[in-house]
Amino acid sequence: MKMEKERRRTAYTKNNMAGTYIDGNTVRKLEAAPDYRRERREHIDREREERLRHSKRVARRNQEKALRMSRGYVMFLSAAVVFTCLICATYIRLQSGLTESMNRIASLESQVSDITTENSATRKRIETSVDLNHIKDVAVNQLGMVYASPDQIMYYEVSNDDYMNQYSDIPSK
Repeated sequence: MKMEKERRRTAYTKNNMAGTYIDGNTVRKLEAAPDYRRERREHIDREREERLRHSKRVARRNQEKALRMSRGYVMFLSAAVVFTCLICATYIRLQSGLTESMNRIASLESQVSDITTENSATRKRIETSVDLNHIKDVAVNQLGMVYASPDQIMYYEVSNDDYMNQYSDIPSK
């Protein structure tokens, strides 16, 4: 035990010179210089976690706001949907009316073409069916018509116009 005390005393004096003190049977631990880099990293990590928590909180609040709809907003959306449906229905009705009108016009054009063709055919048939010699014979022999004499015929000149305006009666000789 004596040796033990001696050894402790030697350690005490050696450590005392080095700046370490021994109080009783406990030895104080040396404090190393603070690790500023580690503290800075921990501080940055804490700030990052705080920002992440804050952004999650803000995002959750925004989602809740987005999911909430006020009566005014619902009414506005409903009015917009109704207005859009009315516009679509009007457009479809107008498009249907336009298609119907186009079909009616095509039908009428077809009828006009058919009637024009029929009129032309009827005119040709009438022109070919009339015998002018027979008409002359009936007029002269049965109805007593006579040709005009040369003194009854009056001639007048027509300019190059397509029509003539008659302002007074044609004078007799």
